[in-house]
Amino acid sequence: MTRTLCASILILLAGVATVALAQQQLPPPQADYLGQSPPGAEPRLFAPGLVSTGLSERDVAITPDGNEIYFGAALGRYRFTTVMVVRRVSGRWTAPEVAPFAGNPADLDLEAALSPDGKRLMFLSNRPNPPLRLERNEDIWLVDRVGGGWGPARNLGAPVNSEQKEYFPSLTRTGTLYFTREDATTGDSSIFRSRLVDGRYGVPERLPDVVNSGTARFNAFIAPDESLLLYCMLGRQDSLGGIDAYVSFRSPDDRWSEPVNLGPKINTAASEEYSLSLSPDGRFLFFMSARTADTRELFGDRLSYATMQRLAGSPGNGSSDIWWIDASFLQALRPK
Repeated sequence: MTRTLCASILILLAGVATVALAQQQLPPPQADYLGQSPPGAEPRLFAPGLVSTGLSERDVAITPDGNEIYFGAALGRYRFTTVMVVRRVSGRWTAPEVAPFAGNPADLDLEAALSPDGKRLMFLSNRPNPPLRLERNEDIWLVDRVGGGWGPARNLGAPVNSEQKEYFPSLTRTGTLYFTREDATTGDSSIFRSRLVDGRYGVPERLPDVVNSGTARFNAFIAPDESLLLYCMLGRQDSLGGIDAYVSFRSPDDRWSEPVNLGPKINTAASEEYSLSLSPDGRFLFFMSARTADTRELFGDRLSYATMQRLAGSPGNGSSDIWWIDASFLQALRPK
């Protein structure tokens, strides 16, 4: 498919999204979290019709002041991917738009992660990195805050990025970077971290086997104070089915607890739950899930072409959506 055709498809999708947004009332002025009522002990769709739509959405990152919310959007089994942003400007929320450092239809851009101070944003991209290399490889890229926007995107480089795949960055207050590295030969993925020393990232270390258990480990979010790690695993005996989300707690002397399954409110037998993150104040947990809606409740006992079209543009259609839940339950999982 030519780049011109790809661009035309994205323009068409943008037009469809604009029509949908015209039908969706934007949040009221000054509202936090896009005017959503905060969730309680049960997960709730995040901003249905505005953020959670018929696309595949994931990867929530929020600035410390709450004025910018970044999330990933994908279409066509990840044939088209990008990072979206909604902003609160002069007290009013804007409609979702592609982030300024993303948007090339040929690039895989996802997994935005903000530093706790909001001055740096890292993300996954497979864009070429001239003059070092022109072939595509999944690497961690970054942009730094310049005024009210972002500076040019640049590849984080070695020793974090390598010939392997590196993705899903997450940052602590001290700048330590947690990320996933995937072995090109075996396909196994593990969680690594790299300490920031004198402004440079050191050689990454693989987290201990107590964290990197199961058969695949990936998409790890580290709390800003490095006290807990939220991540996804496959192949553990306590799995509720498929890919499950877990938490592992870190002690002040850098010991990690056995991972704890987040349970049936987060994990389901049939859906993939991953891309977890916490709100800047730690009150809310965001996660991706492809759980489906009850179509009979929405459309009756029989589908029609019209209802199929409506379902294609609605959350709960089998594509991933963003969910959120009160995060206070996490501390109850900490080993005594």
